[in-house]
Amino acid sequence: MLLCSYCHQPAVLLQCGDAGYPYARDYGPTWVCVPCAAWVGCHPKTTHPLGRVAKADLRRAKMNAHQEFDRLWKAKMTREGISKSKARKAGYVWLSHQLGIPFEQTHIGYFDVATCERVVELCTNPTTRSTTMPKQPL
Repeated sequence: MLLCSYCHQPAVLLQCGDAGYPYARDYGPTWVCVPCAAWVGCHPKTTHPLGRVAKADLRRAKMNAHQEFDRLWKAKMTREGISKSKARKAGYVWLSHQLGIPFEQTHIGYFDVATCERVVELCTNPTTRSTTMPKQPL
């Protein structure tokens, strides 16, 4: 069971075509809190949520954070010739240090709007960073 981040009531798992499914096309199973107009998609071929249930402002903030963060770890992958998984993990290690939170809690899907905005700032403005991304992936 997944609880809504806003009203703390259980979200429902909906499929394309179900009443309350938030998309016109099929994006796979989605956890939805209809009263709050909040939802989160699932990892491919699972019903495991990609993060927390989010309203429009938080969904937008998470997309912006991912856009900027993904740009950095993908550049690292290309620049250093390392695998996607190693580059992405190194990016999340770097981000956890930048945000001062444990690696295990560093997942954009669970961040709030303010933290997502901080991610964008860190990724787009080098003067706000405390360290660079690690040279060697962990």
